[in-house]
Amino acid sequence: MIHLTRLNNHPLVVNSDLIKFVEQAPDTVITLVSGEKIVVRESAEEVLDLVVQFRRSVLQGFILWSDNAAALAPIVGGNGEGKGEGNGEGNRHAAGEE
Repeated sequence: MIHLTRLNNHPLVVNSDLIKFVEQAPDTVITLVSGEKIVVRESAEEVLDLVVQFRRSVLQGFILWSDNAAALAPIVGGNGEGKGEGNGEGNRHAAGEE
């Protein structure tokens, strides 16, 4: 999400994933994938910089998360059969089988 300003000075937050293209003629017009057009005070270059900055912050968070992923315990243990955790013996004991 990027913070922008409408021509009437009202703040606006836009989902940058929904931006189709940005035009500068002379006002900055943002066209969303839905076809909706938004006119903002920021220049096309400023909008682009904000989108890049936002995406960098998202990717940086992903990189930090993935660096720590090795420290996480495995979610799925298994018996090699892909049927869940453990070796399957707990189910037989619970059913009274030996």
